[in-house]
This record gives sequence, C-alpha cells and structure tokens, in this order.
Amino acid sequence: MRERLKQLFEFDAHPISQKPEGTKLVSGSSFQQFTFSTTSGEEIRAFYAAPKGAAPAPAILYIHAHGGRYDIGADELLNGRPALQSPLGQVLHDMGYAVLCIDLPGFGDRADKSESALAKEALWYGKSLAGQMMGELKSAFDWLSAQDGVDPSKVGVFGISMGATFGYWLAAVEPRIAAVAHLCCFADFEELIKTGAHDLHGIYLTVPGLLNVASNSEIASQVAPRPQFVGIGDQDSLTPPKAVDPALDKLRAAYENSLNHLTIHRESHVGHEETPQMRKAVLKFFKLELG
Repeated sequence: MRERLKQLFEFDAHPISQKPEGTKLVSGSSFQQFTFSTTSGEEIRAFYAAPKGAAPAPAILYIHAHGGRYDIGADELLNGRPALQSPLGQVLHDMGYAVLCIDLPGFGDRADKSESALAKEALWYGKSLAGQMMGELKSAFDWLSAQDGVDPSKVGVFGISMGATFGYWLAAVEPRIAAVAHLCCFADFEELIKTGAHDLHGIYLTVPGLLNVASNSEIASQVAPRPQFVGIGDQDSLTPPKAVDPALDKLRAAYENSLNHLTIHRESHVGHEETPQMRKAVLKFFKLELG
C-alpha cells in the first residue's frame, strides 16, 4: 500500500530547493522568511526558525490550512487564522522546536493561480493538486530534517483542516516522521460521499483512484506505531460523526499493541476549530513524543 500511495501522492516528483538570496528576518519573531523554488522556477515563500538552545533539537513541519483563505498560506504560522486560538509558530519555537512552513500552491504569495485552475490542469494530466502539494511537503520535510542543529530522528508534523489531512498522509508514507498531530479533518471519504459531505471539501483534495487503494483511516493506520494525535469536533460538518466513528475504530485497531502512542481528543460541542483544550493537548503531545 505504501508504495502505491507514494505514487498517488507524487513523492519525489516535486522537489523544491532553497534560494540563498531573499532571506530576511521577520520583525517581532524568531523567524526568517526564506524563498524556495520549484524545478520550473516558481518561487515559494517559507518561514523558518532555527533550533534554539542545545542541539540536536526536535523540529516540526507545520502545514497550513485552506479555509477558503487563499491569501493566508504560510502566514498562518505567524499570524494565525480564524479556526485557531492563536498563532502557533512562536509558541512551538519557544518550546524548543525548529519550525518550517511553506506556501502551498494557490495560497499566500502563490495565490495568483487559483485552486480550480491548478486542480483542473493537474487532473487533465492524470495527476492531482494534492499530489503536487504532497510532493512539495515531502521535499520540505527533507530540507528541514537536514538543517544544522535539527535532530532528524525527531521531526514531527502539525496541521489543521487541509494541513491535518496532508499531515497524516505524509506521515503514513514517510517513515522518518517521528510524530504527527492533526486537527479537524479525520474521516473516511466513503462515508462522506454517502451523505454528500465530501462536496464541502475543496477540489484540491481529489486524488484519482485513491479510494481504490485505501481509505483515510487505512492511510492514517500506516503511521502506527508512531505517535499520532487526532483532534475532532463532533459538530464539524466536514467530518460528521458517521464518517468519524468507523474511521477511529479502524485507527484504534491499528494501534492495538501501541495504544499509548495514539491520542484522540474529541469534543462534542465543537465545530471546525481548535479549542483551548485541543491546544493544551497538542502541546502536551509534542512535548511527550518529541521532547
């Protein structure tokens, strides 16, 4: 399964590389703004904070959300978004983590091309926008793992909404990822399709043939026995309980012999948002699993 997923997720098909020029400090934070580029020459904005304190240090690849806010992108790391309690970038860095977040295609400084146009172009070539995003994230993980002062055995991933799905997809097929925490986007698409809730998700997420290979719960199960945090609100229309419950059952079964590495945080009166309790639980999870 993992090898087939790598093909669908276009691993190694979208390498990005850092450009030495254009690096600048971000005022009022520990972060620098970097510029990466694709093989076609498209520039990618990124924010990175190097490890602080004793090396080697753990690190987190932060994957930004969607939310219909194409203007945000990697800015989410430093300025937050409505679904978050507050920005997480400086919080994570102050805890001792190196942190990286890149603009995904169609977002932030790359919003000059629409999600619709990018997705249609990819689909006409038998590929997917999600595949391009995943390929770039895999390359970003490679870059982060290789940075001076970063412990490559302690690199985790965090994401909410779109970032959540890409977080456990990435961890499922990249065994070097030490831990993953994802919020507000865990459910099986098959169940979403039955109710029509799948149409609430963006076209970017359409990966042709994915459901013939694995469900989301089966993909997330590939992370086991590595640490995984799942945050869910039962009032989230994007992930209704009918699609969440069977997915969680399958995930628990995959962690049968390592249940101490699976953390499920579920709130009954919460929608598509991070809560103070979720924030506290996520930070506790990373501290426990990454140090």
